[in-house]
Amino acid sequence: MSGTGKKKPPLVADRRYASKAASGKKPAAKTATTRRTTKSKPTPRKTTRRRRSRSRNPIIRAISGLFRWVFRMIWGVVWRSSAVLLLLVTLTVGYFAATLPDATQLIDGRTRGSVTLLDRNGQVFAWRGDQFGGMITADTVSPHLKNAVIATEDKRFYRHFGISPRGIASAVRINLRAGRGPLSGNGGSTITQQTAKLLCLGVPHDPSSGMTEAEYEADCRRGTLWRKAKEAIYALAMEVRYSKDEILTIYLNRAFLGAGARGFEAASQRYFGESANTVSPTEAAMLAGLLKAPTRYAPTNNLERSRDRAQVVLNLMEEQGYLSTAEAVNARENPAELSAAAAARAGGYFADWVMGSGPDFFTSNTTEDVIIRTTLDQRIQTAAEEALAYIFETKVRDGSEAQAAIVVMSSDGAVRAMVGGRQTRVSGAFNRATQALRQTGSAFKPFVYAAALDLGYSYNDYVDDSPLTINIPGSGAWSPTNYDHKFHGQVTLTDALRQSFNIPAVRVSESVGRENVRKIAADFGIESDLALGPALALGASESTLIEMTGAYAGILNGGSSVTPYGLVELRLQGEQDPLMRQEGGIGERVISENAAAQLIYMMNQVVEAGTGQRAKLPGRPAAGKTGTTQAARDAWFLGFTADYVAGVWMGYDNNTPLTGVTGGGLPAEIWHETMLRVHEGLPAQPLPMITPVPPQPPLSELRTRGNRGRRDRQADGIILDVLNSIFGGRNR
Repeated sequence: MSGTGKKKPPLVADRRYASKAASGKKPAAKTATTRRTTKSKPTPRKTTRRRRSRSRNPIIRAISGLFRWVFRMIWGVVWRSSAVLLLLVTLTVGYFAATLPDATQLIDGRTRGSVTLLDRNGQVFAWRGDQFGGMITADTVSPHLKNAVIATEDKRFYRHFGISPRGIASAVRINLRAGRGPLSGNGGSTITQQTAKLLCLGVPHDPSSGMTEAEYEADCRRGTLWRKAKEAIYALAMEVRYSKDEILTIYLNRAFLGAGARGFEAASQRYFGESANTVSPTEAAMLAGLLKAPTRYAPTNNLERSRDRAQVVLNLMEEQGYLSTAEAVNARENPAELSAAAAARAGGYFADWVMGSGPDFFTSNTTEDVIIRTTLDQRIQTAAEEALAYIFETKVRDGSEAQAAIVVMSSDGAVRAMVGGRQTRVSGAFNRATQALRQTGSAFKPFVYAAALDLGYSYNDYVDDSPLTINIPGSGAWSPTNYDHKFHGQVTLTDALRQSFNIPAVRVSESVGRENVRKIAADFGIESDLALGPALALGASESTLIEMTGAYAGILNGGSSVTPYGLVELRLQGEQDPLMRQEGGIGERVISENAAAQLIYMMNQVVEAGTGQRAKLPGRPAAGKTGTTQAARDAWFLGFTADYVAGVWMGYDNNTPLTGVTGGGLPAEIWHETMLRVHEGLPAQPLPMITPVPPQPPLSELRTRGNRGRRDRQADGIILDVLNSIFGGRNR
């Protein structure tokens, strides 16, 4: 078959190696071993192809290498920077930790002192300045208070190292959900961080810096990122230097809790009248609740809001196992009650007045803790406040902006109550009882008659109520009129005062001499500038309510001057010996006792049958005088019983005329309601006044006596006695 000349088809192996044969190389004979080797070579061929593929993509290989290089570079920078930062933080924390003082030196951080005011019975009724109640510790404080603070402010306090990343993350999440910035609102600060803020990172207030204490504290509370970082460093240092209980002790003593209370001891004493070491769960919850917003949640500002906040704290205490279900239910059903002094918040105007009456370095600018015992009677103060509120609620139209003020004092000038305006629970407000200078109107007339009586006139003497014109140099003719625009002829001094006639008061003033009237008024304590013209007799001068009330007290005590006072004793806290003491306010005699007794009788008739009848007290003698100024811009009633003197003023701060109000109206009613409450339970006492005799018919008009000195009184008395024996009584 080989010779037939036909070409055989190539074998498979021949085709496989055809290319090699073409190149002139003869393929080697394949043995069995070769065939086996050939069959096992697919895997190496594939690997070779991948390597060839990569080598064919240099761009990808370059990019991959670049990324690996960048990553190694970043990682190197990060771990080296972290190491440096960690070293710096460690050194900084160590430095701060080494410089921190003993924990006991950080308890009271105030730069100024405080004033505690006691009433006449020794009970606290007001505070001024930042109050520090004394040191408490995490070991001695009530366990309920300790648990309430931790449950509310930092439940992982005993487990973290000063800062809490979980707490910060949670706070940021809450702030973002509420639509605030990540650092606005909840801050996620631990108790340690809050303590660092209270310590202002160890930088004390320097008064010489020109920054006030309030500005200093505001600067300490700034919430910038840099400030937060520094607080974190300082907090870590505190964790290194102090134990957890020492940090908590600093916090408990320095936290501001509203109403000027610094620390939980001061707050507990102020709100509950007891130590923070003994507070109950419900009281502890209310105190701990103040930490969120001390002024807003202060129970003296809004008790219900404070109680609502306490409920939230009680829920947290129950959830975290500090209270059993039964204890929590009991606490919710029996909310905390304020102490009597805290609930009343009485005497704010009085407290401000007393603070202004003492030396600044022991009151408003004191750097010591001062105790001041005062003349305030909280029962009387409450009576005055309730009386004022009652009249305005029942007798004054809604929306009226009229104001009123009340002063109650003893006859020696000891002020027992003071209301400086309709808003009674205030501090630092404008005090209309001591600061408002207002025209006195007819309330000034008793001093006109006091001058006459002291010069020898009698309550039964007559004065002519007929038309009167006085020529005033530089002003021309002046003709006073009575309130009822009538003339009443011959009237006694008693009737003239009882009906508050103007013309008789001017005639008496001109008769005895204006200088004598001014001197009597000034000697009784009216220190304001007194009018020089004949209108002096009608109360054209201005005075304050406390001055007028003090002057009336001088009439009650028999004619001696009075200086109103409120400060009885001032001493430093912890000291027994007082630095200041006030024994009383009675000064020199101004008019004779007989003149005072006659004047008291005349003023008694004002209440019994005159312009002040609305002030009459059932079963108790009283004396007083109404006063209404030009266009009814001011309305007064001042008067007294045998026990107390009280003055009432009513008007508008902007001098708008009162509508339908005179001194014998609403002011007399306020006086009446005040004195009813003041005298509750007290036996009625007679007034120190004369026993009157009926006046004789008038024989002539009141004789002008000119400006006679007091040396002529005895001679006047002899002459008048002779006239009396001839005519059977004084008839002029």
